Amino acid sequence: MVFQKILVALDLSPQSPKVFEQALEIAQNEHSQLMLFHCLSWDVEGEAGLFMGTVGGADLYGSLLGQRQKHLQDEVKTVREWLQTYQQQATSMGIATEFDCRIGDLGPQICALAHTWQTDLIVIGRRGYKGLSEIWLGSVSNYVIHHAPCSVLIVQGVTPPVEQVESQSKRI
Repeated sequence: MVFQKILVALDLSPQSPKVFEQALEIAQNEHSQLMLFHCLSWDVEGEAGLFMGTVGGADLYGSLLGQRQKHLQDEVKTVREWLQTYQQQATSMGIATEFDCRIGDLGPQICALAHTWQTDLIVIGRRGYKGLSEIWLGSVSNYVIHHAPCSVLIVQGVTPPVEQVESQSKRI
């Protein structure tokens, strides 16, 4: 099977270089194009619910929204610079590469981009969560497997330390 367009879903985890290297190897062998992708999350509706029922909630929410938008703009800029370093690495190897950064729910965003870019293969990492950790933290790779319009390669990650899993599940 020839993969002409490969979508590489990257996050800011230590596993991203491994995911990128795997996609890069396939792109070299298949003479493919790469689309590097990162998605930022922003739950506006959840934040609104915290403040709208309080006295002055709309004003407080408006202030929070402005701060959040500024923070998000800074995050997008940082991510674009980070993706650009990967793009330069691939381009220097003669691989046509572009990148995209979006805001939203990661699984659906990956699948939507795969559809519009007419992707042949999605390369995505898996952090190795199991059991309750996977249920609480969700599984983007599982979502993508079941909703992608193309083949999906899961790059197995290293199981995170127990402390990291507990820390992330407390944030939920």
